[in-house]
Amino acid sequence: MRFELFVAARYLRAKRRQAVIGVITAISIVGVMAGVASLIIALAINNGFRQDLQQRLLGSTAHVSLMRVQSDGIARWRELLSQMEKQPHVISASPAIYEQVLISRGARAKGSILKGVIPEREQRVSELLESVKLGSFKPLVEAQQEGESQARQQGPPADDEKKAGDPSSLEGGRIRLKSLPPIILGKDMADELGATVGSVVLVTSPQGELTPFGIVPKYVRFKVVGIFESGFYDYDTAWALTDLADSQRLFGLGDVVSVVEFKTDDIYRAAEIGHQIEKAAGQGFMSTNWMEQNRALFRALRLERVVTFITIGLIVFVAALNILISLIMMVMEKTKDIAVLVSMGAKRAQVRRIFILQGVLIGVIGTVVGLIVGYSLSLAAGHYKWVSLSAEVYSIDYVPFAPRIVDGVLVAVVALAISFIATIYPSYSAAKVLPAEALRYE
Repeated sequence: MRFELFVAARYLRAKRRQAVIGVITAISIVGVMAGVASLIIALAINNGFRQDLQQRLLGSTAHVSLMRVQSDGIARWRELLSQMEKQPHVISASPAIYEQVLISRGARAKGSILKGVIPEREQRVSELLESVKLGSFKPLVEAQQEGESQARQQGPPADDEKKAGDPSSLEGGRIRLKSLPPIILGKDMADELGATVGSVVLVTSPQGELTPFGIVPKYVRFKVVGIFESGFYDYDTAWALTDLADSQRLFGLGDVVSVVEFKTDDIYRAAEIGHQIEKAAGQGFMSTNWMEQNRALFRALRLERVVTFITIGLIVFVAALNILISLIMMVMEKTKDIAVLVSMGAKRAQVRRIFILQGVLIGVIGTVVGLIVGYSLSLAAGHYKWVSLSAEVYSIDYVPFAPRIVDGVLVAVVALAISFIATIYPSYSAAKVLPAEALRYE
């Protein structure tokens, strides 16, 4: 052991005549420990919420979305779909239609975003259909398969067969089923409408259709076959899902989709992959990705993380002040000892290092204990779900903890850096002690 470290450790262990110095030293260690542990726990909570939010978000939305610059929809979407699925980093693709509608049941009504999907393809891109808690999305699959089977048997329709309101009319290569088309509602929307599985709701399209009396809103009755709960309030309160062909008939679009959604092999390269897909699709197309669509949300989480780090980091700063006071009082108590060491040949640089190491030792002990306490509490709280929440308010019934190694490294570096800075002034004061002046009256 080096001379400076040996003396610094002896100073920490030695019994002092002034008990207040020992108390301040203990408070310094506890302060560093509390600050480090609090930071680890707070960052684990922040990271846990971010991971949970990202997981839920990616389970409900696609990584990359491709659409037309002009809002005329994508007509030759089948060819585009097969072409884009061959692009690098693209795992799967699915067409969809997004339109605003009014969903009503009796006297209750709710504005909604109706998403028309092909169930089999939608499952490859998102997990929204997997989040159906009541009922099932199987009727959407059955409706799609039944419509495609009838369409293949009857062949393409003649123009005079496409009559509005005819329950056997064909559109978009699919036959309209005589039974009510299925629809899946978000949980909060279903609660507001008072709808359950088996209820019939009226879906009104504001686009309407042209009649001798002008444009009249177009409406279709749907049967609720499922209720999903994604965990996102915006989705659960304003989204509804139906079959792609049923939504095409409702909006009178023909065989057109509004967007093609993609699942990629790297969610953090979604912007780059989106640009590649956009170029491969050609002119007239634009892409967006999950990070752009939720930029404000993740920016708020990053800001909260920074604010949390600064706020709780003040605890470590207060502990550093205690280290400063403790070392200053130590220098005053050990003035004669310092003079004796210098008289025996100790260099002033060695004296400085003694008190620097003493302060750093306080910081190291507090940081190590704080890291152990912080990670232990975070892992235990996350595993046993100690902190419960109201699922109705937060969409999750417990506080998620997700401690990261990189956070511990960052917190340790900051804590040790602050502890080191607190030793600079006392160590230089100790090095300035003059042996002759300190030992004059001994």
